[in-house]
Amino acid sequence: MHTIDDVRKLHAAGPTVLTIGNFDGIHRGHQALLRRMVSLAQALSQAGDATAQTAMLTFDPHPLSVLRPDQPHFLLTTPAERLELAAACGIDLGIVQPFNLETAQLSPRAFMELMVRHLGLAVLVVGPDFALGRNRSGDIAALRELGAEMGFSVEVIEPVETGQHPVRSSRVRELLRTGSVDDAATVLGRAYRVAGPVVLGDQRGRQVGIPTANVHVPANKLLPADGVYATRTIITTFDRVYRFNSATNVGVRPTVDGVHRRVETHILDFPPPGQVDNLYGRTIAVDFLFRLRGEKRFANVGELVDQIHADIAQARILLASPLTRSSGDLPAEE
Repeated sequence: MHTIDDVRKLHAAGPTVLTIGNFDGIHRGHQALLRRMVSLAQALSQAGDATAQTAMLTFDPHPLSVLRPDQPHFLLTTPAERLELAAACGIDLGIVQPFNLETAQLSPRAFMELMVRHLGLAVLVVGPDFALGRNRSGDIAALRELGAEMGFSVEVIEPVETGQHPVRSSRVRELLRTGSVDDAATVLGRAYRVAGPVVLGDQRGRQVGIPTANVHVPANKLLPADGVYATRTIITTFDRVYRFNSATNVGVRPTVDGVHRRVETHILDFPPPGQVDNLYGRTIAVDFLFRLRGEKRFANVGELVDQIHADIAQARILLASPLTRSSGDLPAEE
């Protein structure tokens, strides 16, 4: 995928099949829309003289953080994560468009003129509730009128459902806030992932024989509810990707009077020194598969250590199941 940080820097001849939106999470509904775009681009290429490209335009920062700065907004995916997931769906071009109050005041006509001028827009693909421009005045009907004038068509993709719920980013947030990471994975189409560099902690885990990697997560990244989870930790070196079963705690660690919320992952059966270098400073990713329990205060550190060993044993059982292996990217290295 080719990426760019402002559509104004492009001068593509087109034809381009484009989608616009936040796409936070790149859940199963987003994935269906992106794959439909790829099919449309292939059909355009076969019918015409030029090869059509697909493009996804997303915003940074998230519009809600600009329009409602007094209300903290937590992301399911960073812009970089969104682009990576979109590329896996076959999208050719990723645009991270700066969002500010000036952008929010653009009329639908002005915004779509930019898309036509800089992308050679041929088809705009959106969901049924899509609207853009000042006061969301650019709804589907308005965009189709603009398309008839400017030379692009609008295709609407119906929502995807899981069970009795439509697939939406808000649904993923609800599930994560209750710790239902397995149900969140069903909506996302993959395990929920948290990534960041490993930073020095207080090393209490090492002192009791259960070392953990303290993952520094971006402040605006949504974390699952406080508790202990069976997870998979992904470590990428210059030539290899390692995947290890792990048990991860999210929370403030009340037994030791912790204050700051942390993500600490204990990697099961960690390899001997030299196979994977020291983790400090290295960015790792943690996929949340199952919730084991909520976070609680224990009477003393000894009780806490006993519970952690029980958590690890339970995590081993869950992560060893054939179903988990088939959906969780084992074996340990590839």
